[in-house]
Amino acid sequence: MEEVAKSELDFPASEVPNGSKAMDSRPRTSDRRRVSLRDEFSKSFSDSDEGNGEKSATVCEGSLINGIMEVSDEKAPVENGFDGGNNKNGVTVSKEPSKSEPDEENGAEPVTKARDSLENGENSIEECKDRSLERENGDETVTDHEDRSITNGVIETHSQKPLTCDNSSDEENDKSIRHKSKSLDYRNEEKLLKPHSWLPQPEVPQGLLSEPKNRNKTPEPQTERSISETRDMPSFGKFIKERSNSLSSAIVKRISSLKDSEPDEAEKISTVKQFNLTGLKVIVQLKAKEPEFKGRIAFFSRSNCRDCSAVRAFFREKALNFVEINIDVYPSRENELLQRTGSSSVPQIFFNEQLFGGLVALNSLRNSGQFERRLLELTAGKCPPEAPQPPVYGFDDPDEEHKQDELLGIARVLRQKLPIQDRIMKMKIVKNCFSGGEAVEVLIQHMDCGRKKAIEMGKQLARKHFFHHVFQENDFEDGNHFYRFLEHEPTIPKCFNFRGCTNDDEPESAQVVGKKLNKIMSAILEAYATDDRCNVDYHRISNSEEFRRYANLVQDLQRTDILALKDNQRLAFFLNLYNAMVIHAVIRIGEPGGVIDRRTFFGEFQYIVGGYPYSLSAIKNGILRGNRRQPYTLARPFHASDKRLEASLPKLNPLIHFGLCNATRSSPTVRFFSAEGIEAELRYATREFFHGDGMAVNLEKRTVYLTRIMKWFSADFGQEREILNWVLNYTDATKAGLLTHLLSDGAPINIVYQDFDWSLNS
Repeated sequence: MEEVAKSELDFPASEVPNGSKAMDSRPRTSDRRRVSLRDEFSKSFSDSDEGNGEKSATVCEGSLINGIMEVSDEKAPVENGFDGGNNKNGVTVSKEPSKSEPDEENGAEPVTKARDSLENGENSIEECKDRSLERENGDETVTDHEDRSITNGVIETHSQKPLTCDNSSDEENDKSIRHKSKSLDYRNEEKLLKPHSWLPQPEVPQGLLSEPKNRNKTPEPQTERSISETRDMPSFGKFIKERSNSLSSAIVKRISSLKDSEPDEAEKISTVKQFNLTGLKVIVQLKAKEPEFKGRIAFFSRSNCRDCSAVRAFFREKALNFVEINIDVYPSRENELLQRTGSSSVPQIFFNEQLFGGLVALNSLRNSGQFERRLLELTAGKCPPEAPQPPVYGFDDPDEEHKQDELLGIARVLRQKLPIQDRIMKMKIVKNCFSGGEAVEVLIQHMDCGRKKAIEMGKQLARKHFFHHVFQENDFEDGNHFYRFLEHEPTIPKCFNFRGCTNDDEPESAQVVGKKLNKIMSAILEAYATDDRCNVDYHRISNSEEFRRYANLVQDLQRTDILALKDNQRLAFFLNLYNAMVIHAVIRIGEPGGVIDRRTFFGEFQYIVGGYPYSLSAIKNGILRGNRRQPYTLARPFHASDKRLEASLPKLNPLIHFGLCNATRSSPTVRFFSAEGIEAELRYATREFFHGDGMAVNLEKRTVYLTRIMKWFSADFGQEREILNWVLNYTDATKAGLLTHLLSDGAPINIVYQDFDWSLNS
């Protein structure tokens, strides 16, 4: 017969069928008996009376809560061949309305047993309702009708109908009656998707799906555990913890195996590797391993030197690391060049400490095919300390002199003694100012001079831009006129070449500062831009020693005299300053992407030049275009009393639009000009722009495509016919022929202005 668990139920003796014996009779404490599920179901059905040929059993209505069975229903008679309920794995449970309480003196016979146990009372079983199983085994027919519910991992069973089964041998019933406690549907275990073979396979938790090796053998009852111990270490949580640990170890083991299975270095260095893909054959030719040079290649150069550019391009083509020492950027290194070579001519190439020569020696060795061999011979050893050293970031030249201004002492006296305060002038509040009469009195008292000399000192200080009139009405006068020091101007602290205080050194001439700016910015482009200057590496520029020195150089612009420049010098000076400020603005505030960003980029990024602030827009429209209105605006950059108007160019040159770079892809390439050849360099820049994407001609559609710059500044070029005739002088032969053909027949010509690409030219 099937094995069932010991339920320890009490039945009244009067209700038990004839021939049945009470196997376990205990005193009743209440109408609901609590039995722990941790007792193994180990008893079997008792033989009923042979004369009647039947078995009788009752299962009381009960519920399992937290591992405890509660029994409340009474027994019911069982008749032969009929169970009237559901049979699950050979056990029939019936439910009947509650009857009178059982007699405590009488015994009861337990009639339910199951072979497998529910370990710790925490294995969950899905709710099964109205499911019948009919099975014929010899003369035995069993039907199961069961109503179960699961609450917190425990089974709640309600018996409804009597249970009947025919007499049969224990061996036959052992094969037919099986009560397996499994989570969810254990009959469909084979249908579950299994994980990949590389991943750990799931194992059946102990006590859920495992079957005894000998099915005919009655399992031994397990040792009873306390409820507290069960709650401290739940089997399901333990199972999850064990599975997670095994999964982690399996992943680590798999990764280790993959690392062990990597190809050897000899296989990686093979010259050709072949990969066969589905429908595609890919052959990868690996580059031969380049020889490693332990030495250093260095060469001395100058800005805007054609031979130096050729040497630089050769090293880049060979993918060789080299150190360039530009003596225009590092003037102190020129003495080192004289000591090593006896001449200041450039380029001069060094392999470690040995002098190789200039461009002529490099070309001869390259043409003979012996360059690599010679390079290996000269750079085989480690670079000695006698070799030319690379420039070091953050150190200025030791012999660089900074001469203080001769009027600096007088300016310091005024800064200390004058009452600097806010005042009211012309119905306006003027901040941080002093009067001319107060300055004269301080100079008379501390400089021990007369009033006329004190007034003359004040005019000299104003011309050197130590202070200005608050409304720029005059240089300096005695009386109730208000003046303000340069560092107290509201716009000056926002300038990007102002570092907390003004430069009180003796100002250099604008021509000298302009030449230095041209050389250092040309060196930056040669080192950190492509050969065609279409793409600039702004990130590397911002971290370079050349840009640090440029940031120091532009402080000399604060009090320089730009009015002393001639027209051509002023044109080159402001063209170079504009292109340098654009690079500085990209590094400091970012690219001019949207409309609001462009307003900040062109209008608020400023330098102090000659004592006054200049933005990119003020330089382009106020100085270079002769104080003309910016596109889509009504006001001019400089009003009539603006001192900056004196620096404006008297004549407009339309070629300036093709010498200014806005750091965008549609703008002309960035370049820097010399005062001596400004006209020729501007014509070359314009011709290069129209040879590229600046202009296109479609003869069939009679359409000319022009840059949108010419539409924005159409006032500088004239009407459409005049624009085409002007462009004709700067185009190549092919475009010039097509455009001439369109202009000669007198028919109308369509002019389409190209879209402007505002993306960064990086």
